Amino acid sequence: MTQNAPNRGPHTGRRGLLLGGGGLLLATLWPVKGLRADAGMLVEDSTAPFAPNAYIRITPDNRITLILPNIEMGQGIYTSSVMLIAEELGVDLNQIEMEAAPPGGGAEITGGSMSIMTEWKPLREAGAAARTVLVQAAAKRWNAKPESCTVESGTIRHLSGLRLTFGAVASDAAKLPLPKEPQLKSAAQYRLIGKPQHRLDSVVKVEGRAVFGIDVQIPGQKIGTVAASPVIGGTLKDFNRDAAMAVPGVVAVLVTDAKDAVCVVGDHYWAAHKGLMALHPEWNEGENAKVTTQTVYDQLHDGLKGPAIVPTSKGDAPAIIAKSHAHYSAVYQQPLLAHSTMEPINCTAHVRPDGCDVWTGTQVADRARDTAAEITGLPKEKIAVHSQYIGGGFGRRLEHEYITQCVQFAKQVPYPLKIVWSREEDITRDRYRPAYVDEVTAGLDEKGHVTAMTHRVVGPAVVARWDPPELTKEGYDEDLSVGTLITPYNYPAYRLEFARREAPGVITAWWRGVGGTRGLFVVEGFIDELAGRAGVDPVAYRREMVKDNPRALAVLDRVAKEAGWNTPLPQGRARGVALQFAFGSYMATVAEIEMPENNVVIIHRVTAAVDCGQVVNPDQVISQIEGGLIFGFSAALYSEITLKDGWVEQKNFNTWRVMRMNEAPRRIDVHLMESSEDPGGIGEVGTAAAAPALANAMAAAQGHRYRTLPLLSPRNLEKEAAK
Repeated sequence: MTQNAPNRGPHTGRRGLLLGGGGLLLATLWPVKGLRADAGMLVEDSTAPFAPNAYIRITPDNRITLILPNIEMGQGIYTSSVMLIAEELGVDLNQIEMEAAPPGGGAEITGGSMSIMTEWKPLREAGAAARTVLVQAAAKRWNAKPESCTVESGTIRHLSGLRLTFGAVASDAAKLPLPKEPQLKSAAQYRLIGKPQHRLDSVVKVEGRAVFGIDVQIPGQKIGTVAASPVIGGTLKDFNRDAAMAVPGVVAVLVTDAKDAVCVVGDHYWAAHKGLMALHPEWNEGENAKVTTQTVYDQLHDGLKGPAIVPTSKGDAPAIIAKSHAHYSAVYQQPLLAHSTMEPINCTAHVRPDGCDVWTGTQVADRARDTAAEITGLPKEKIAVHSQYIGGGFGRRLEHEYITQCVQFAKQVPYPLKIVWSREEDITRDRYRPAYVDEVTAGLDEKGHVTAMTHRVVGPAVVARWDPPELTKEGYDEDLSVGTLITPYNYPAYRLEFARREAPGVITAWWRGVGGTRGLFVVEGFIDELAGRAGVDPVAYRREMVKDNPRALAVLDRVAKEAGWNTPLPQGRARGVALQFAFGSYMATVAEIEMPENNVVIIHRVTAAVDCGQVVNPDQVISQIEGGLIFGFSAALYSEITLKDGWVEQKNFNTWRVMRMNEAPRRIDVHLMESSEDPGGIGEVGTAAAAPALANAMAAAQGHRYRTLPLLSPRNLEKEAAK
């Protein structure tokens, strides 16, 4: 399997089936706004630009290549996508090579747990359409009926025993029209989909041959490391260039036009790092030097009163609450979070008069290309983006400011320049998951059942900066509906409010399921509180609320059974449950914990039941849930970015606490539900479940609610000490 193949230049032609070089090139459009998946026939000598989002290339030597817009960052998409095409095309997994698609397709975004959801039908149709014309070409050569031919392992076989490889008939197949509606296999015919498959990128990673962005080596390149103003909006005041240049191996000191960042360039990273230490940059910090963590939270809590957007309303919830037998309110608070990916931010760029090459790990190749074009003044077709493996994305590499920064520095030098941020730079100049404050109020009847609910969310609208057209005309960020409005529950009356408060002194961004991760902590914690007030078991309370939602009820019943919810626990242990519908998938989670001290949480066992529709690769779904849970537990227990005088206080993993191996759950059991529904997302599902399941277990263990993250924050520990 080929990985990290260089991006080629722009393709000619339009979407469709292309004939060129004696091979077959099959393109399918991604389901993006304003476009539809279709196919036509043309010759690869057209001068019109061709920028498909996903396509198959088959050459006469029987090489089969899948060019995929979604980037591999540990989620296993390269394996699952290959499975989809291989299933319908009729080839073995090891017969397909992978290339990252060049930018230009308009939908090349890896995020939001969307890859399999968007690829499920187009990639299977691409494989089926290619198989159809390949079989037709072989049958025509044999003067036989296509129905008398079968396909296996990249070979077309006739009943008589005749055989031809795909490559042998690729040129003939390219002359045939694609079927408008290719016949897809039924689930009963699958030989790959739904069966556990080993990751196709495991070998190159284990052997150290996989090329991540930080591994890129271009002949003649130099390496730089960067310091940006530690306070957002600050500018460079002074630095000691001579001291930096005196460090052996340092070759240049570069400054951005805005004077908000400086780069020391060396023959190797250590020289650049030592040079940056000697440079000792000083900063004009500006107005944001007054910002503290308390500033952020004061602003958020202020938004609990006063005007707000009402993106959805069902019935007159406030009036029903006022007339209900009882009502109950709770306020929840969540902090700023860093991404802290294992691979720190890096990018390599070579700017020349005739073009620019960028090598990087990015979740949005289009934006990498566009920013390079803007900085260099070159046309987009002169920018080549070479997408690399990503050593952790979590939404961080949906941003592209580090690519902008790299190109700004690279255009000042004649050689390829790779910048690598230090871990300190990576954490202190991250774009953070926003802090939020929520207030939820429920009206309750005599049995403690919900009669109506209001939910006010206070915090930033990430989409307002990241993709302004996606902000509703009222100013609402619909990502905030995940876990709040988008839920397994159906309330008799409901009102969602949003008071927008953009955090001062930081830039906020997506973080592995912003809406689902933050919304579920609030809603599932509140549902647990309502169950407690009603004196009803938390699972039983939820069962009543989702009795008309069979998929939600099924995962809840399954997890209760598998976790032994109704069985006695060893002394000192407690369980917590969470139920969710997010990213198109249902999941129920039970965490079993022990708290020998109020600042120590031992996670003995986590049980999850998942209905993500039809499962492509079961092993990968389980791995994603396991990894997502651990990622989420780490953040839920320990993680918070704090500010003092505009500076981020966390610098490295000694102060940015992450879960250690001995703190990880001692056992995680993931149970996959059989389903005929189209696949849902899975990459962020486990992370979203972690905080609510854990917080509910801790509440059961300690006898009081945990409404503030991180769960082991000083605020929560002070409450414990005051008991």
